Amino acid sequence: MTSPAQPLRHRVEEWVEQIHDQLVGALERLDGSGTFERDRWQRPGGGGGVTAILSDGALFEQAGVNRSAVWGEFGDAALARLGGTDREFYATGVSLVLHPRSPMVPTIHANFRYFERGSDAWFGGGSDLTPYYPYESDARHFHSTWKRACDAHDTLYYPRFKKWCDEYFFLPHRGEMRGVGGIFFDELRGDLEATFAFVRDCGAAFMPSYEPIARRRRDERHGEQERAFQLYRRGRYVEFNLLYDRGTSFGLATNGRTESILMSLPPLARWQYGWAPAPDSREEAALRFFQPRDWAR
Repeated sequence: MTSPAQPLRHRVEEWVEQIHDQLVGALERLDGSGTFERDRWQRPGGGGGVTAILSDGALFEQAGVNRSAVWGEFGDAALARLGGTDREFYATGVSLVLHPRSPMVPTIHANFRYFERGSDAWFGGGSDLTPYYPYESDARHFHSTWKRACDAHDTLYYPRFKKWCDEYFFLPHRGEMRGVGGIFFDELRGDLEATFAFVRDCGAAFMPSYEPIARRRRDERHGEQERAFQLYRRGRYVEFNLLYDRGTSFGLATNGRTESILMSLPPLARWQYGWAPAPDSREEAALRFFQPRDWAR
């Protein structure tokens, strides 16, 4: 690890590289057969990153783990879209989205990022779980893991960030949550060293939050009906990422690398006009399941 005497951005960037490599290795072991292909890229205007993609694995139909460190100045269009007057920026972070092959295994997203704009600096991040079929024990495990990570730093973090996540990962045009939430935080300022310690612990909590769920569900039986429902719900995932996701908006506004920005999208999805679940079906129960609840009690 770099010396604390070095600028915070350098230490965060080094951690981003480390956690990226750790997650890629852990997810390859979890998948059991697939390997990530690393695509190194440079951003015109400053910086670059590595996008690691696993396709057609035993567990993951597609998994992406992206890291980047980019800098430069906002153009007029980006400034109009993002607001404010400071043009100079620096951003580094790691993000991942895992789309399992089986509809019984949830999709999951996480990202952890550090941002500087002019003299201002802050951290953001979080993780949310998007199951296709309802398993209360999975949602409770996921939320309890993140609550422990939050409580180790501030007992007010989890209730605040859980509520923020429920509100953020919501599709207003559908009146639906994307999944069962998790934690979400942004623009955390103040004691940046203490916040960096929290963010590092969040990075360490990701695999414990997800791996037991994936191992528990990966071999459960399913058929064409469950696969069709998975693809239908993936359509909601696409809608959220393209319409509301801040990371997608920021990346496109700052001339980021489109392939890396859109690596969060699933390889397959479907839309069906006027679809409704059959009464008393597992699909109907699943749609009722995606509501804000006190999962960690």
